Amino acid sequence: MPLLILAVLTLLIIGLVLGQPYYRRWQRQRIAARPFPEAWRKILKQRMPYFRALPADLQLQLKKHMQIFIAEKAFIGCDGLTVTDEMRVTIAAQACLLLLNRPNHYYPALRSILIYPSAFIVETAQTDAAGLVRQEQRVLSGESWGQGKVILSWQDTLSGAADPHDGHNVVIHEFAHQLDQEQGPTQGAPVLSRSSDYQQWSSVMQQAYDDLQQRLALGLPVLLDPYGATNPAEFFAVLTEVFFEKPAELNTEHPALYQLLSRFYRLNPLSWQ
Repeated sequence: MPLLILAVLTLLIIGLVLGQPYYRRWQRQRIAARPFPEAWRKILKQRMPYFRALPADLQLQLKKHMQIFIAEKAFIGCDGLTVTDEMRVTIAAQACLLLLNRPNHYYPALRSILIYPSAFIVETAQTDAAGLVRQEQRVLSGESWGQGKVILSWQDTLSGAADPHDGHNVVIHEFAHQLDQEQGPTQGAPVLSRSSDYQQWSSVMQQAYDDLQQRLALGLPVLLDPYGATNPAEFFAVLTEVFFEKPAELNTEHPALYQLLSRFYRLNPLSWQ
């Protein structure tokens, strides 16, 4: 009898594990089938001028993505902040821009979004050339963790959404890091469709990254935020901001970069202008 009970329990566990993807797919279909709340539509109109520029099919797709994203992720207020639907909708709308034409993705490693009222302070350990470790404080508007968390400043989230053409968007930036972190530490190389794509990705990105550093060293004007020259991971995140918010400028100055990002995100923001 104990062996029979063990066998039944084993089969139940196997069934639960194997059935989980099907249940998740069914659950997401149910969520996406619900009407998009009217209150959320008003928030989109008020907070997301970017939304009006999208073609009708992408608007519909974005709303479905948002419904699933909001249902699956935990939004947590920090420093006394009370999370509202305005925060959930505004953050989800920007984060889900990166998911358009990428079905069933939804940042699988991400569990929670922590929201501070404004820029927040983070303490980090820095090791100098002599090997001494010292604590440093940094003021941040956003941060992406590999442990399933994104941290955002609500003030900076609002300002990033308000101007969709300035090339700066903290939500897009941090969620680009989430894509980059799916295979481990950020390195500026997210998961690509085919293994053969990595060589071209590395070549084009490295050349553009080196060019940005050289232009900054010479004091020449640059399209990308200088913060992108920090490391390849920040370069990818900054580049993603510009791809969505300044596609014409990016295509003019760096056509190879624009085509690379267009293939990765399966989108052509130039056609939305």
